Amino acid sequence: MTPNPNTITLHITLQKPPGNLTYSLQKGSGSRYEPVQVQPSAGNDLYFNLTIEIKGDPQTQELPDFRGPFVQGPVGGRFIYLDIGSYAGGGGWSGRLKIPLTGITWNQLTTTAELETTVPGTGKNGMPACATVKPFGGWTVKTQRS
Repeated sequence: MTPNPNTITLHITLQKPPGNLTYSLQKGSGSRYEPVQVQPSAGNDLYFNLTIEIKGDPQTQELPDFRGPFVQGPVGGRFIYLDIGSYAGGGGWSGRLKIPLTGITWNQLTTTAELETTVPGTGKNGMPACATVKPFGGWTVKTQRS
């Protein structure tokens, strides 16, 4: 199957989130969202995969824009939500982790159909990481693993 030149597949690794919580990708926004790829955490890395649409024209825009059911936020500040706890369809603690789509370049999009990032699952206080990922290491071209 040939990749769609108007989409990009993203791979997110959530590093060692606290156990006994449920995590998911958020599809949709506001009160009209659906938790997808729901996963319980046992303290090991969790993996999420999604495809988003590429908007814009490299001839007229410095950076690409994105849309689709997983994309949140305003132009220039787009992001993906990982839902935690009751937001993810589990119970107990509730929160969301914002994974920025900023920093993705046209060059990355013309050289690959897949990007990846790794984000911490646990905050400095030992609780689930939530709010905007800081510092954010950015998106890189997905490497092939054996």
